[in-house]
Amino acid sequence: MIGGMRAPDSGPAASDRGLVAPDRGLTGFPDVPADARIVDLAWNAITEVPERVAGLAALEELRLDGNRLRELPALSGLTTLRALHLDGNELTRLPALPAALETLFLYGNRVAALPDPLPPALRHLAAGGNGLSGVPESLWKLTGLESLNLAENALTAIPAAIGGLTRLRMLDLGHNRLTTIPPELGDLPLTDYLYLSDNAFTEVPESIGRLDRLAYLNLTDNRLERLPDAIGSMAALVELRLYNNRLERLPGSLGRLSRLRELHLQGNRLRELPETLPGGLRQLDLRNNLLRALPARLPAGLKQLDLRNNRLRELPADLPDLDKLDLRWNKLDGEPEVLRRLEARGCVILR
Repeated sequence: MIGGMRAPDSGPAASDRGLVAPDRGLTGFPDVPADARIVDLAWNAITEVPERVAGLAALEELRLDGNRLRELPALSGLTTLRALHLDGNELTRLPALPAALETLFLYGNRVAALPDPLPPALRHLAAGGNGLSGVPESLWKLTGLESLNLAENALTAIPAAIGGLTRLRMLDLGHNRLTTIPPELGDLPLTDYLYLSDNAFTEVPESIGRLDRLAYLNLTDNRLERLPDAIGSMAALVELRLYNNRLERLPGSLGRLSRLRELHLQGNRLRELPETLPGGLRQLDLRNNLLRALPARLPAGLKQLDLRNNRLRELPADLPDLDKLDLRWNKLDGEPEVLRRLEARGCVILR
């Protein structure tokens, strides 16, 4: 202690489980206890991993995110290693990996190809941001996989075999060059999220309606012209993002999504909305469409409504008790009475 204050950390810190020294400005790999179970050297400036690391027989977790690594020694002999974190380095290839590895994060490297085969025990794989143009067939046989991130690559197709990932809860395929969503995606047990943004999809298969436990769906920045009626069967959906597509209408089945709280439709070609929208909606973003009218009744619990840059001349006689209403770049006729009522309730109105 210095003057009643803790002295700043200046170097690696040994613990009863290993070595923990993230973000310490290290440029070299420090000495590691032979019985270390955890080595955390993330966010340093280390350029090389010494061969001796491959002899750490008790190692369970190795965190090397955010360094300057370009290669790794052979790691297949680390039979107890369960988690390997390599995000944000400069790796161009991976060595053979331990068969018992469960977590592999290598987002934002320059890895041209994933190891084949991949460790059969993998539960979490993040290989986005590497420029991958393909993945090994062994990936689709990882039946224990729970999360898969292949975003920001150069993938052009996903095979039907993806439907065999029978424990997958989280999937990110955004920012690739995909043109078709395989129907087998509907066979997955997804619960947390599905990112399909920034690809070249023109349609969504009806099978997506089978994802009835999924909470978050992102289909932004594609070329979608319509949505399947089956989307109304996605009963657990809480947030749906569809902005920057080519949608001209929405299916009436959307109104069945009783758990939906956020609906983002900015930058489409919508001219009208279904008469019934999801009853639990709290946020509705309709910016940059071609709307000339709104449904007579909007969801009673709606709190934020963004209508910027549409073609509205009038509003419904009654609107929900909104917290914020954005009407900029519309040309309303006169001063609708409903706006005075909303302002009296404390709603922020932008015109």
